[in-house]
Amino acid sequence: MSRKEELKKQIAEIEKEISDLEQKRLRSQSVIIEAFIDKVDPPATDAEYFKTLTSIINLQREKLQMLVAELESL
Repeated sequence: MSRKEELKKQIAEIEKEISDLEQKRLRSQSVIIEAFIDKVDPPATDAEYFKTLTSIINLQREKLQMLVAELESL
């Protein structure tokens, strides 16, 4: 497989993973927003889950940017 094809495949996989992670993050995000509206502290587990998923998403976005840059340089 050529390097371009391999990069395109990796980019597609990472984009799918980011999308899946964002969907998972929506539940905790909803709980946090509801707590904000109700003026109460959100459950610690949901806040930690949100932070963890956000960190993973950001790492994947950085990886995606590197792969896209590499693809564009070919």
